[in-house]
Amino acid sequence: MMTQIIDVVKGEYVKDIAATGKRIDGRQPVEFRDIRVETGVLKNAEGSALAHFGDTKVLAGVKLDLVTPFPDRPDEGTISFNSEFSTLAHPEFESGPPNEDSIELARVVDRGIRSAEVLNLKEFGALGASASTEQTKKVMGLYVDLYPLDHNGNLIDAAALAAMAAIATATVPKLEDGKLVRGEGSKMRLQRKATTCSFEFIANQVFLDATDEEEAASLGRVTIGVTDDGLLCSGQKSGRAGFSREKLLELAGVALEKGSELFKKF
Repeated sequence: MMTQIIDVVKGEYVKDIAATGKRIDGRQPVEFRDIRVETGVLKNAEGSALAHFGDTKVLAGVKLDLVTPFPDRPDEGTISFNSEFSTLAHPEFESGPPNEDSIELARVVDRGIRSAEVLNLKEFGALGASASTEQTKKVMGLYVDLYPLDHNGNLIDAAALAAMAAIATATVPKLEDGKLVRGEGSKMRLQRKATTCSFEFIANQVFLDATDEEEAASLGRVTIGVTDDGLLCSGQKSGRAGFSREKLLELAGVALEKGSELFKKF
């Protein structure tokens, strides 16, 4: 009960500050926290990255494997995203099957990278073609696992940047005698890079890269996916807040501008 009261008091304080166009940490409305990306942090993954957005940390790991293609896309490789919330990352995270927030995180990151066509799926799938037999067709499959290690707001953008950095620096294993030789191979070939910028609506103001306290006071969020060659690739809205067409167009422009800062981090 006491924790709930404290959360309400904090939320009202954040709203009072936000109503003046200011933030409790002193940042400007569309200013990121300090961002850092470390790559190659997992020895046994084909690619990995740890993204820091202030005190928020998300780890992404990439594995590649030979898989059976989808029947309606027999010549295309596959992409799969998964996220797991550790109880150590935030007091509200609980152990057990993935909850709605965990599923949403994986889907939003997946949608941005998939819609941007970061990978040419036919070309990527063909990397596993030599492992096919007359009975079984094989293509290359990409698996991306997302692990929030410390949740202090804006998990989506941290996860999107970590995933993109892990994919961009991943090594495609060499294929010999129908089997993958891990530790040997070539870099992933990308058509472009993609990430997201998320905005929270608080007290009639919009803020980029919200902290967990700001998220608790927010009426809604809009996440916009952008690419390094200046394209808008995805969008996601959650919460009760409404965004006008004019405001969405404005935020899209901000996302393209601020997204360019993110691509310089790895």
